[in-house]
Amino acid sequence: MKVLWAHGLEGSPNGSKPTWIIENLGWNVISIDMSQRGWTIAEQTKVVLDKISEIGDFDLIMGSSYGGLAIANAANELEHKEMRIVLMAPAFGLAENFQNIVGEEGLNEWENRGFRPYFHHGLNKEIKLNWDFMISAQKMSWPEIKHPTVIIHGLSDEIVPIESSRKVAESSSIVELIEVEDGHRLGNSLHFIPIAAETVLSRK
Repeated sequence: MKVLWAHGLEGSPNGSKPTWIIENLGWNVISIDMSQRGWTIAEQTKVVLDKISEIGDFDLIMGSSYGGLAIANAANELEHKEMRIVLMAPAFGLAENFQNIVGEEGLNEWENRGFRPYFHHGLNKEIKLNWDFMISAQKMSWPEIKHPTVIIHGLSDEIVPIESSRKVAESSSIVELIEVEDGHRLGNSLHFIPIAAETVLSRK
């Protein structure tokens, strides 16, 4: 099984999920360094598109959180390409989530300053999210799903509300949602990955 993997905003190419897939399922995982162009969803979507163009075909395209949103946006631009997709706690509703976190005052300050400090736990340091992060998010938070897709999302997700994935699943007959008793990291639900893969690969 050849899999393209896109990690989350604070993840890394050799994070726990792709490592688990390799060690437990024996799949060939090609993991993208998602932040190589920058932090906006447009930049990270471009990274996914570049990798698909470079490598060619995959059995499965998978993404987690922010990477899941990038995968969905990339697939949206490749409507006529055959793809099967598994998303784990994808960051649909990104703009709304950030607006809720920073509030209206914080949003105005972010726009006026041109950037907002953000502590990146994966890098263990503060980075700057430029205002184009929000501009990009406002345009790309809800990509249309055009390929067979299975979403795994935790009922207790504290970062991306499960309602976001429910909204996407309800809007398309080619999207199936697996709801699990877990939080955003889905650390206790990795065994659902092969189930999701089998489900989406069996779709006509």
